[in-house]
Amino acid sequence: MEKEIKKIGILGIGNLLLSDESFGIHVVRYLEEEYLFPDSVTIMDGGTAGIYMAPFLETHDPIFIVDVVNLQDAAPGSLYTFTAEEAKNGSMQTRMSPHQLGILEILDICKLREISPETVEFFCVVPESLATGLEMSDSVASQVEKISDLLVQRLRELGHEIDRKKTSSHA
Repeated sequence: MEKEIKKIGILGIGNLLLSDESFGIHVVRYLEEEYLFPDSVTIMDGGTAGIYMAPFLETHDPIFIVDVVNLQDAAPGSLYTFTAEEAKNGSMQTRMSPHQLGILEILDICKLREISPETVEFFCVVPESLATGLEMSDSVASQVEKISDLLVQRLRELGHEIDRKKTSSHA
C-alpha cells in the first residue's frame, strides 16, 4: 500500500489569558498575517485543546510545534529548537506548559494508534511570566518575528515556497 503524503503542520499552542503562555498562538497569527503558504502547509491555533489536537498530529508530518518551555537557568526570551526525541530522552523538560495534557503525551497516544508523525520539531521560547494577563512580556514578544523567520526558513529547507504578503505591515 502506498504511503499517504501528509501536509506539513505548524501548531501554535498556549493560553491567551496567561501572558507569555500565549506565545505559540501569537506566532501562528503572525505567520498567517505576514506570509502566503502553499496548500501543502497547514497552520493551526491549538490553544489549550489538549487531546483534541490528536487528529491534527495524526494527519500532518512533519509537525512544527510552537510553545513556551521552562528551562532552568535559561534567560526569559531565549529561543530553543529541539525534537520530540530530545524532549522525551530527558534533555528537555517534558511538560512545556500547563496544558491539561502535555503534547508529548498526546504524541504517545498517536504512536499507540500507529498514526503518529515521524518528525516533530519544537520551536520554543523561555517565558518571563505565566501570570494572568493578555500581554506578553517584552522579552518574549520580541521573539515572535524571530521564531516565525526560523519556521519559514525550515519550510524553505524542505522545498516549500513561502512568500511574504505584499501588504505586510512588517515588511
